Amino acid sequence: MSIFGRKNDTAENTTAPAAVNPDLAALTGEYTIDPAHSTLGFVARHAMVTNVKGKFNDFTGTLHLDGSDPAASTASIDVRMDSIDTGSADRDGHLKSGDFFQTEEFPEMTFRSTKAEALGGDDYRVIGDLTIRGVTKPLTIDLEFNGAATDPFGNERVGFEGKAEILRSEWGLTWNAALETGGVLVSDKIRLNFDISAIKKA
Repeated sequence: MSIFGRKNDTAENTTAPAAVNPDLAALTGEYTIDPAHSTLGFVARHAMVTNVKGKFNDFTGTLHLDGSDPAASTASIDVRMDSIDTGSADRDGHLKSGDFFQTEEFPEMTFRSTKAEALGGDDYRVIGDLTIRGVTKPLTIDLEFNGAATDPFGNERVGFEGKAEILRSEWGLTWNAALETGGVLVSDKIRLNFDISAIKKA
């Protein structure tokens, strides 16, 4: 996943490829996402009047960060769909059912990056394949690099925040209910939010 490049914004060549910051080259390596200090969340509009927030509590992921060639960086994430948590057991049960994720037949959601690019400053973009309920579609994630640090236990960490939007109907998640006042119970557009801490492998 690309977090290292820096955009060359000289007037003479505004389309030049992003330059690599040599101070960050030491971060190159393999990383494991730390689920205890990371969040994979989502927001859906409910009944046209409010937002319902949720997250997944069980997931794993790996990153390959390349400081000399940011475009060669990659990300892989696997999410257990029955770990969905919206704060309501009844709602979570409905989301696990055949109306939505059908978790017994499709227990995992996966993301595999296919492209990474630096947008300038601490902003980056990762494009990849998101698979939900057996359907694979492209997903674009905008990222902000939050920095790197060594924690008190000697772990080298990197952190970033990300966001994306999807239309759930594109993954076959079409269940809904009409409202008497017009509109539908659940929005088609879903906002995805990522807050990731990853530990460098020894």
